[in-house]
Amino acid sequence: MKRLEGKIAIITGASSGIGLACAKEFLLEGAKIVIFARTESTLKQAYEELKKYGEVEAVLGDMANLSDLDNLVNTTVQKYGKIDVLLLNAGIAKGAPIEMVTPEFIDETFNINFKGTYFAIQKSVPYLTENASVVLITSISNMIGQHSLSIYAASKAAMRSLARTLSRELYPLRKIRVNAISPGLVETPILQKAGLSGDQAQEMIKMLQEYSPMKRPGQPEEIAKAAVFLASAESSYMLGEEIVIDGGQSTIGSV
Repeated sequence: MKRLEGKIAIITGASSGIGLACAKEFLLEGAKIVIFARTESTLKQAYEELKKYGEVEAVLGDMANLSDLDNLVNTTVQKYGKIDVLLLNAGIAKGAPIEMVTPEFIDETFNINFKGTYFAIQKSVPYLTENASVVLITSISNMIGQHSLSIYAASKAAMRSLARTLSRELYPLRKIRVNAISPGLVETPILQKAGLSGDQAQEMIKMLQEYSPMKRPGQPEEIAKAAVFLASAESSYMLGEEIVIDGGQSTIGSV
């Protein structure tokens, strides 16, 4: 039997990178999924790719827009009647040194990375099933010091905290588990979304991977395998935990 057979999963930020890889793995493991992203063209492209692997619905919306989150949850529940897995991957990664940070910069980052994540969980709670799993995609930035990433890191640390605090609230409710995955450098389009060109993004990846003991970036599929584990009964004794997948960068450091 497939590990997610019969499960209904919402996956945010599913049009590219880690989210898209998770969506594919979930389908291959038997889940029916609802994908959510804010760019119509990439969402449509992802939908066309994913429907080859199983049953998928696509909902257009922005994590920072609470009405869009209402629509995401309502669409899922109207079609399937429940939510078994909530995988919250959508986020932005923008850097700025402290002298360049503005209130608007902070609001943009936290509205998507933290506020959107928080309210997506809140709006889903009435429909999360017994033993449901909430999986948060954070970052190793929540635990290490990186230049110009103070706001991004703070938003990811806030997400990491939710795995602990909301597990305390939700597990007694219906044995709902909240856990986190903190990736290191992963080869995804997020650097280009942060304003870098394709060449600049590749140069950044080349520079950052030198800090990794493995001397390479991670691949989205390597994160997706862990997401399936946390979404499935295989991780039934994990609660409020964090799986770090960074090629040893945060534990061993550069070599």
